[in-house]
This record gives sequence, structure tokens and C-alpha cells, in this order.
Amino acid sequence: MRLPRSGACALRAAMEMALAGPDPVTVAEVARRHAIPPTALAKVFQRLVRAGIAVGHRGVGGGYRLSRDPSAITVLEVIEVFEPIHPREPGGGAAGEGLVERRLRALLGEVDETVRCTFASVTLATLVREPGEPGERVA
Repeated sequence: MRLPRSGACALRAAMEMALAGPDPVTVAEVARRHAIPPTALAKVFQRLVRAGIAVGHRGVGGGYRLSRDPSAITVLEVIEVFEPIHPREPGGGAAGEGLVERRLRALLGEVDETVRCTFASVTLATLVREPGEPGERVA
């Protein structure tokens, strides 16, 4: 599965904030580290603020930081600011839909639900934790 560009940028920004802890990160820092255009990244940070995931601080020493502990923010929460992930409805096929179409729709619905559950089970703290650190999630 490929994340849409905006969701991937948001996840990178959120991970950078998680790594920084209480210290704010700037758009310029994150843009440089990940080769993301600063204007596009600034919009990502603004949407994360509006969604209540980040807070912004102006002025010297300003930047962005997470609004909550990284262990309380899931990957799903960050991604859904930009790309809602909704499982497909199992029913509602077109009249006369054949067995192949029904089964394919059911399979894709299961895949969507698995992706959603996986993203909901992983927190930013898990993503930025070094391998071998206590509390590491085993996939």
C-alpha cells in the first residue's frame, strides 16, 4: 500500500515532533531532512494543528510540537487528517452483480479493515522507538 503524499508528509512531520519531545521543530528543519517543499509542509503542519494533533509557537525558538504524548496519537489519526480510510461496504452491489464482483468487493473490504486496524494499533511512540527499547511492538 502506498500512502498519498500528504499523508506521508504528515506522518513524517508527526514523527519528527515525536522525536523532538517537548522541543518544537520548524518547517525548515523537517523540509530539509525529508526533501519536502517548505510551503507544502507548512500547510501540513497547519492542518495537524487544526486537527488537534500539533500546536504551533511563533517567534524566536518557535515551531511545532505534538499536542499530546506520542503514545496517545495513532498513525491512523495522523493519516486520516488528510486521507480518511473507510472500509468498503460489504453490500450494495449493482443489480445483477456476479459472484466474482461480490467476492472481490468482500476481499477488498477485508483488506481496508486490516489496514485501518493496523494503523489504529500503532502509535507515534512505537514508530520512533529504537529497536530493542522496552515496549517495542512486535509485528
